[in-house]
Amino acid sequence: QVQLVESGGGLVQPGGSLRLSCAASGFTFSSYSMSWYRQAPGKERELVGYISSVEGDTNLANSVKGRFTISRDNAKNTVYLQMNNLKREDTAVYYCRAGLLGGIEYWGKGTLVTVSS
Repeated sequence: QVQLVESGGGLVQPGGSLRLSCAASGFTFSSYSMSWYRQAPGKERELVGYISSVEGDTNLANSVKGRFTISRDNAKNTVYLQMNNLKREDTAVYYCRAGLLGGIEYWGKGTLVTVSS
């Protein structure tokens, strides 16, 4: 059974920090690229960050570059999204995605991040 379980979401004040985790099981985690997406109500889902399976190369959306960091720990089958200097516009449901050569993908159910004072 393939599972991607996000955690770490919650309420945080603007300027604060939060770390999201996505624990994977049921597939060979180290072989998959991992991504974080987010979707706010009434808005399209957008790619936040990406990390490759082998080299660990990362890519971040311009809107979060310099504030967010994506990383992975293959020994723990977990991908992380460290979010610093959070802004109100970061409020969204954050989803974890696993992908294999663009042909296979798995999605988590999401975790809500609310940035508000």
